[in-house]
Amino acid sequence: MEARDATAGSLVSSDGEEQTAKEDAAPTKDTPQTKGKFEKIFGFRREDLTSWDSLVTLLNRPSDPASLGIFRCLFGLLMVIDITQERGLSHLDYKFMDGAPVCRFPLFNFLKPLPLDWMYLVYVVMFFGALGIMLGCFYRLSGLMFISSYWYIFFLDKTAWNNHSYLYGLIGFQLTLMEGNRYWSIDGLRRPSIRNAQVPLWNYTILRTQIFIVYFLAGIKKLDADWVEGYSMSYLAHHWLFDPFKVILPVELINLLVVHGGGLILDLSAGYLLFFDATRPYGMFFVSYFHCMNSQLFSIGMFSYTMLATSPIFCYPDWPRRFFARFPAFLSAVLPITSTDPQPSTSCVYNEIQSTSTERQETPTVPKASKMRLKHKLGAIFTILYIMEQFFLPYSHFITQGYNNWTNGLYGYSWDMMVHSRSHQHVKITYKDGKTGEIGYLNPGVFTQSRRWKDHGDMLKQYGTCLNEFLPRYNISEPEIYFDIWVSINERFQQRIFDPRVDVVKADWSPFRPNTWLMPLLVDLSPWRTKFQEIEGSLDNQTDIVFIADFPGLNLENFVSEDLGNTSIHVLQGKVNVEVVEEKKNYTLTPGEQIKVPAGAYHKVYTVSEGPSCYMYIYVNTTEAALQENFTKLFELQERVRNGTETEPLPPELQPLITADDEGSEVNATDPIVQLFLKRQRRMKEVKKRREAGAVERLQRFAVKKYYTIRRGLLMTAIALRNLAVGLPPLEQLTREVAFANMKAPQAEGNQDDPLKDEVGHGEL
Repeated sequence: MEARDATAGSLVSSDGEEQTAKEDAAPTKDTPQTKGKFEKIFGFRREDLTSWDSLVTLLNRPSDPASLGIFRCLFGLLMVIDITQERGLSHLDYKFMDGAPVCRFPLFNFLKPLPLDWMYLVYVVMFFGALGIMLGCFYRLSGLMFISSYWYIFFLDKTAWNNHSYLYGLIGFQLTLMEGNRYWSIDGLRRPSIRNAQVPLWNYTILRTQIFIVYFLAGIKKLDADWVEGYSMSYLAHHWLFDPFKVILPVELINLLVVHGGGLILDLSAGYLLFFDATRPYGMFFVSYFHCMNSQLFSIGMFSYTMLATSPIFCYPDWPRRFFARFPAFLSAVLPITSTDPQPSTSCVYNEIQSTSTERQETPTVPKASKMRLKHKLGAIFTILYIMEQFFLPYSHFITQGYNNWTNGLYGYSWDMMVHSRSHQHVKITYKDGKTGEIGYLNPGVFTQSRRWKDHGDMLKQYGTCLNEFLPRYNISEPEIYFDIWVSINERFQQRIFDPRVDVVKADWSPFRPNTWLMPLLVDLSPWRTKFQEIEGSLDNQTDIVFIADFPGLNLENFVSEDLGNTSIHVLQGKVNVEVVEEKKNYTLTPGEQIKVPAGAYHKVYTVSEGPSCYMYIYVNTTEAALQENFTKLFELQERVRNGTETEPLPPELQPLITADDEGSEVNATDPIVQLFLKRQRRMKEVKKRREAGAVERLQRFAVKKYYTIRRGLLMTAIALRNLAVGLPPLEQLTREVAFANMKAPQAEGNQDDPLKDEVGHGEL
């Protein structure tokens, strides 16, 4: 039996032809009879690394193009789908809002979006680029079309940055430089000389290494104390996907062992499991299960499916031939080639043994390269430099220090997926007229559709500069902009993330040095999280709590809503001074002391201790508590009516409770409490029905949703291209066309108040 490529999923691996040799009655004279243990495990010999020439020969070793061709096709298909969804084609008019005053967040401030109709043309270029990659049609041109438009759109909006969007761009760039059109491609039909031609090993090496990096570095980043201790994604344990584990484990252990422990172990081991022949089946199973769960847990577009498509890259390169050979013969015309003899290619380097592997072909259509050429050396150099760069970038935060707060460096390429969860408690934007001194406040998010500016210093600087440009239109001269933003990261105290005393318009910002107006994370207070759980466990279900930490010399100005009764401040650490604005009174509190603050009024909490102060708000939403009490009474009354145990006639305002179960009946109640109760019941019933739906119904719902998403994107694109070609039509015609494009599925018409809710892009946690 011939020696197998034990690491088809490793950084380098032997060509797929060797594996098919076992189907012959006896090995051919040019096939090595034996291999050393090292070569069996790693797929190459130690001698292949002893000199530059041998390394170049190794990286340009001929490999079967089949697996690369199938991955190219799958990746192109997924990108075609992704363009209408996460890239935003289906809601491009909402995304760019042509002509409206909008603050944008490009990587470079000189990058600007084109007019809306031209942006649709950019997306058309990207769409046909992805389609060309999928079909292997004009492959190099298609790759250039895809990556040029993709990276332009990527750099145009930092608020959409995440690890997997970055990964798509990397894979598109890699495929453009590879020989991905040698198998199952239109180019192969057009050019017989490249059809089924071997590809150099570095094509597989880069792809496999890239996916290994995604898994392994994501695991390294999860060695963070917050992840190991179970604080990063604790809310996931309550998801229905983890219900089977709840039979044997409490939620706390599911969070610690399954969500965090399982995620850490899988990321650290996935690359190695896929690396070796013996463990690859287990690796394929676990990563497939993992990505299928992620597709349900998160709104991450095509990422889960893209990662599923990468797993076969780690198998033998000729696996598609053996797979498709099992299909009926009458399908051979539309299926990929199943012949076992790829033709030689000048892109590869053949040594004496490998050069005869195709001598059984009577008339090779491509001459065999016996000597290294410049392109072979360039391929090896690119492979080495690219791999080194990909290992370096995630740890280059000592260079780019001004981007992230609390996690230094640029975001979106560090593979720190799901390491941090954030919650925002308080966001205040204050402007000051530079001439009159007038002070006012802005709604958070004004002039922008994104919320990610609240977490990144570079985006906050861009946002503040943009507000400074727009506010003079509203008679605010030389405005100064101040941000007071409170964030909790991984269940810590809510604390300031930026200095509220700094005018962001005039503040210095550089990506290459720390910025003093980015407030440090109070990591010394992290042990308090254990105490939080004890305090929260001692409260009833109607009582809420917020934990606050603040810096010396600063104060929190807060307004207590009239809905919040019995609101009190309890000091945990440090010393604070509470000023009740309307009463013009001040109260000094030390650890263990508390004070009740009035509802419907402002108060200020000053930190007067030398170190940070820690305190908590404890409050009851009296309005919501009363509403829930009414809901409970209405539910009990409804149950008595259904059971026939209610003897008293219902008053007219409660009569709708009787007909609430009738399918298709409208919620027609005069009492607002009854109306809210019935609407809530119907929503809960609909959610339950959707969760309990069968596989066919779920698939149908998924298909219908995707159909209308893609439909809108294509129709709006057609309108834009028509506008570019012949000009704008009359307004009435344009209105009718857009209304037709906005048409929804019948079952979705009830959600017209929430347009494009599911299609709008998301942010990665």
